[in-house]
Amino acid sequence: MNLISLFIASFLTENIVLAKFLGVCPFIGTSNKEKNAFMMGLAVTGVVTISSLLTYCLYYYVLLPTNTGYLKTIVFILVIASMVQIVEIIIRNKFKKIHESLGIYLPLITTNCAVLGTVLLNINNNFTLLETLVFSFGSGAGFTLVIYIFSTIRARLETSNVPKSFRGTPIALITAAIMALIFGRYVGG
Repeated sequence: MNLISLFIASFLTENIVLAKFLGVCPFIGTSNKEKNAFMMGLAVTGVVTISSLLTYCLYYYVLLPTNTGYLKTIVFILVIASMVQIVEIIIRNKFKKIHESLGIYLPLITTNCAVLGTVLLNINNNFTLLETLVFSFGSGAGFTLVIYIFSTIRARLETSNVPKSFRGTPIALITAAIMALIFGRYVGG
C-alpha cells in the first residue's frame, strides 16, 4: 500500500473513532467546545505519532531480539503514559486555560484506546517505520478532524430545539453514529 493511500485510509476511511470505535470517551467528553476539541486532537496526534515511533523502535530493536514480544502491551502503555505526561506538562505551562478546560481528559489520553489501538495496529500490520509514522499521524489527524467537526455540530445542537430526553449525551451519540455512516460511505469508493 503506498503512503498516500495509507494516510487517506487512516485519516478518513478507517478513522480511528468512526470506523474502529476507539477513543470515544475523549471524543464525547472534550467535544463540548471547539477549542477544547481541537487542542485534544492535537494532543492525541502528537502522543500517538511520537509513541508509535518509540514503540516501533522498542518492539523491533529490543523486545523481538530478546524474545520478550509478549511484553509489548505493557511497554507500549508505559511509553504512552510517559508521552502524555510530557504533553500535559507542556499544555499546563503554556496553555493554562486549555489545561483547565480539558480537565481529567488530558491525563486520560494514557488510557485512550485510540492511542494504544494505533500503536498495536502498527505492529499487527507489520508496517515499516515510515508506514508507522504515516498511519499514526493520519490516525491522529483523523481524530482531530472528527472531534473538531463533532464539536461544531454539538455547538449548533446546544441552540437547537432538541427533545428533552435526547439532550446531552444521547444526541451526541446519535450525531456520532450519523458521522460514522457518512465517513463509512467513502470505504470502497
